[in-house]
Amino acid sequence: MTVNLPRRRSLAVVATSLLAATTAWVASAKAWEPSRNVEFIVPAGTGGGADQMARMIQGIVAKHNLMKQTIVVVNKAGGAGGEGFLDIKNSKGNPNKLVITLSNLFTTPLATGIPFSWKDMTPVAMLALDEFVLWVNADSPYKTVQEYIAAVKAAPPGQFKMGGTGSKQEDQIITVAIEKAIGAKMTYVPYKGGGEVAVQLVGKHVNSTVNNPIEAVAQWRAGKLRPLCVFDSKTLPVQDKIVGDMSWSSIPTCKSQGLDIEYLMLRGVFMPAGVPKDAVDFYIELFKKVRATPEWAQLMKEGSFNQSFMTGADYTAWVENEEKRHRNLMKEAGFLASN
Repeated sequence: MTVNLPRRRSLAVVATSLLAATTAWVASAKAWEPSRNVEFIVPAGTGGGADQMARMIQGIVAKHNLMKQTIVVVNKAGGAGGEGFLDIKNSKGNPNKLVITLSNLFTTPLATGIPFSWKDMTPVAMLALDEFVLWVNADSPYKTVQEYIAAVKAAPPGQFKMGGTGSKQEDQIITVAIEKAIGAKMTYVPYKGGGEVAVQLVGKHVNSTVNNPIEAVAQWRAGKLRPLCVFDSKTLPVQDKIVGDMSWSSIPTCKSQGLDIEYLMLRGVFMPAGVPKDAVDFYIELFKKVRATPEWAQLMKEGSFNQSFMTGADYTAWVENEEKRHRNLMKEAGFLASN
């Protein structure tokens, strides 16, 4: 038996269905965005590479009105960055928090044993990879890696001081690798951030550093520091002159100078665990917009960054592999918490 609804009632049913579908479409079409100011945690001191990058992002987002809410940069360097990482771990589900990471993402929990892992966070994006350069004071007598090595080997054990950021972190990993490569012992002096490390080298309180390019470029430009080599497999691409005829591309690789060591560092962003996928997608798109600005291009050139960019499964897989690599590096250096 067929029952025919009155035409008016049929139209009403259709209209109601269309209204419901339209409402659902509008709701889904409205993209997620932060509901309040976004806290951008830097698990390192002020003036270092991570701090400079976070504050540059903060400025770019504000200048170009890339989102309605404000980014607030907060330094939480305590415990070699553990303070910042534990903050993110304890903020599960909070989509209004970000953290910019360096390789202390791996080294801090491995060295200290704090109850934290990158798996306690949500990977968002690799913004770049940062280089390391062997720096000396411009007044020092050695102008090549060979002269530097000869001076370290000729000095009493521990007399040469290497300044770096934190203990059992990236800078000290490289320092130990140098010591093993040349068969000599230095004294490693830890500081809170890369900015302070550069100042200490200018003041001749240490003999050398392995600062990132962005952390020492101002002092190089001022004629206070001298780069000897870069810890990469290839020379840096930026050819803009910085001091006289010298550019980033003028710095030889450490490997080509007989110091066979390579090390690059992550500049990446994570969120707390348990955040909505829409929130992750929002920040990925935000960072894509940031990377398209002239200010970002200038930062990349100024600091001679490796401009690798990753998101999603590729980024997660890269992080997982880096954790394994750092565990091996830390074990070789004797820096694991269990040692």
